Amino acid sequence: MANGEQATGKSRISDTALIFEGGGMRASLTSAMVVTLLQAGLNFDWVAGISAGASNMVNYLSGDARRARRSFVEFAADEQFGGLRSFARGQGMFNAEYIYQQAGGPEEALPFDWESFRSSTGDMRIIAFDAQSGDEVVWSKKDTPHIDDLMVRVRASSTMPGLMPPVHLDGHVYVDGAMGEDGGIALSQAQREGFEKFVIVLTQERSYTKLPQRFPTIYRSIFRRYPALGEALLTRWKRYNETRERIFALESEGKAHVFAPELMPVDNGTRSLSRLAAAHRMGLSQSRRELPAIREFVG
Repeated sequence: MANGEQATGKSRISDTALIFEGGGMRASLTSAMVVTLLQAGLNFDWVAGISAGASNMVNYLSGDARRARRSFVEFAADEQFGGLRSFARGQGMFNAEYIYQQAGGPEEALPFDWESFRSSTGDMRIIAFDAQSGDEVVWSKKDTPHIDDLMVRVRASSTMPGLMPPVHLDGHVYVDGAMGEDGGIALSQAQREGFEKFVIVLTQERSYTKLPQRFPTIYRSIFRRYPALGEALLTRWKRYNETRERIFALESEGKAHVFAPELMPVDNGTRSLSRLAAAHRMGLSQSRRELPAIREFVG
């Protein structure tokens, strides 16, 4: 693989994988990396995203910096976005059907530029978790000939178990891809496809370590219909921490540029617009400071 220049003057990058971690509303900060990469004209040919990272990914591939910010800042003020009432109605703490499968349509609250996405040179990998079998599923652009095919898969990858209803698709029951082999960061998939260089956008600080769940019996009881999911939830902490160790080892070998927030001021469920906007500004500041190093890394 080799890097080339598009006629537009934008840099097309084919030898480096771009990977977005999830993390719910923590993507208010990392969506700033989408904005910075788009403004810099850095076009990666292979982009992966899990959970909220899948939203960052599709906004990046559609070239929509404004939507990247709106998705994790202003959109939280939408009365249909979610909350306790939404949860009580069975729609989830985040109203995923509205967020992913309604709001992205033309003339809706958060329109998605489907034509720009479809015509972009980059391919994608969305990862979700099969709650019944315990297997990962990996989708690419060829699996999404229509906007509905794309958005239901972004929703599936983003469905936090217990907080949002699972997605039934093609005879399978899917939840958040963070339950999979790498705990939410699609490093192994990129390596399987031959990549040896990576730009990885994390949503936790470098010092972060995920802890085990405190009440395993309760989790197994809650997810007794899906025992593979219950076990994946209980062991995710170990896979996630191991993946981060691999990522930082790659960084020390000069094979990865890792964007890790210097400070993460919000959590996955934050709805305060002022806090989300502040997080996005922090992300812009850090990503712009790191941009020269990213340019040098991708050549």
